[in-house]
Amino acid sequence: MRIRISHSIAYAYAEPARHITQILRLTPRDHDGQHVMSWRIEPNIDGRLRATQDPFGNIVHTFSADGPIAEMAIRIDGLIETTDLAGVVRGMIERVPIEVFRRDTLLTTPDEALRSFASEATRAADTPLSKMHALMDALHDQTTCVEAGQRTGLGAAAAFAAREGIPQDIAHVFMACARHLGMPARYVSGYVAQSDSLPQSTLPHASGAHAWAEVHLDDYGWIGFDAANGLCPIDTHVRIAAGLDYADAAPVRGARKGGDGEALAVTVSAREAGGRISNQ
Repeated sequence: MRIRISHSIAYAYAEPARHITQILRLTPRDHDGQHVMSWRIEPNIDGRLRATQDPFGNIVHTFSADGPIAEMAIRIDGLIETTDLAGVVRGMIERVPIEVFRRDTLLTTPDEALRSFASEATRAADTPLSKMHALMDALHDQTTCVEAGQRTGLGAAAAFAAREGIPQDIAHVFMACARHLGMPARYVSGYVAQSDSLPQSTLPHASGAHAWAEVHLDDYGWIGFDAANGLCPIDTHVRIAAGLDYADAAPVRGARKGGDGEALAVTVSAREAGGRISNQ
């Protein structure tokens, strides 16, 4: 599948900012399941844009500009060709030892309710792979995924207690359970496009920006589990960045001097070539 991505991040300030720095993890890398045909990050004001890689191998762009800045926007446009590998991640250079991803974080630390849920959901499964599928199915059935909008993440324990969360939260819950069961797990940020050949019920959360988890299994390597949609990533999924949790793979982080009264507007579109979905 070919997927066209358009992502716009616009800021306006009641008081002009004296300086702005934006850290962007918004650029995908090639692997066997996806090929980056074109990708462009374009700020609409003059500044300095520098590309590096973080310790996880994610491509990071840092944009900085001096003010006064009353308004600014950053636009990302790209075209990705994807292949359905049933969630398996192959052909990726791994920079971090697998054992690192057994580590709990503030966003993925399980409480007793999560530990009990993980054990009960996987009780009847007899292989690591079947345990992860059982966990994904149970989590998909027992929690409600809501669109991010202006909401922020709750963390795994709080999201599970509420039985709802944004895609970020659902990924954290899955990771907390997987790590409790002894599996290395990592957080993935990316995009999901609704395929014209799939009914919307197959991908209820395919509105552009998305998040899911990956688990490392000895016989397979890294495999993705999109518990919000209840399936392993397919060719509708575009993988962008990964880390121990959202904090390592956040698409945008920033800092500024001045700039009181900030107003933020984000528009994301992920569309199959010949078809389109969008989320505003």
